[in-house]
Amino acid sequence: MRFDSVNYETNGTTALITFDEPDKLNALSTGIRSGFCKALEQARHDDGVRVIVLTGAGGKSFCAGADISGFEFTPTYAKNFIDEVLDILALPEQINKPVIAAVNGYAFGGGFEISIACDFIIASEQAKFSAPEIQLGLLPGFAIARLNKLVGRQQAKYLSMTGVKLSAEEAKDLGLVLKVVPHEQLLAEAFALADELASKPQMAIRYAKSIYNRELGGDDLTYAKDVMPFLFLDDDTKEGVTAFREKRKPVFK
Repeated sequence: MRFDSVNYETNGTTALITFDEPDKLNALSTGIRSGFCKALEQARHDDGVRVIVLTGAGGKSFCAGADISGFEFTPTYAKNFIDEVLDILALPEQINKPVIAAVNGYAFGGGFEISIACDFIIASEQAKFSAPEIQLGLLPGFAIARLNKLVGRQQAKYLSMTGVKLSAEEAKDLGLVLKVVPHEQLLAEAFALADELASKPQMAIRYAKSIYNRELGGDDLTYAKDVMPFLFLDDDTKEGVTAFREKRKPVFK
């Protein structure tokens, strides 16, 4: 089954959702965003699905973040974009079934944020993680509300203020990744964890997720939605995005 630019299939009690625009490194295009929402809804309402696995097609990228080719520097565009994207990035937290990110390559920007919204991350040894928005004069709207809870305030500041790229092992050392596995064993390991979770009492599994996530999705995301659009109006952001499009180093003022 296919929803826009996302593939959906089931294997026993596990739904596999695959971002499928590998020529664009599975960036968060309109087709990826809409397909992701539809695929999660399919899994949510399928009583036979107990666990969801997310991955990226092509073997090189899980999801390389936002597709900035259509960015506009207006208050209305910025507000609409942030509202839509933050809601999508938060979806793995909100669905009442466990979600496993099988990160096969680049998890940058929005792809990084989707992965940390999942309940567990199994990473290929080839995976790379980064919140690189600072290079565009922006900040990671979802991750900035979550990273401090995952890695502590100092590391969260470092990741979002520098845009540093983390290897799979470095991400594991910070507590972002549950397990690092050989690239060719990634999906097998993700499905093994899914089977283990599916074998447990499902009401208890769902309550566990609900309890651990009970403080997520509140005022912090609302604040991010209100504040982040102002960055789109900054001259440094315009320079960062333009430089990215022109494949040159930005000159921030």
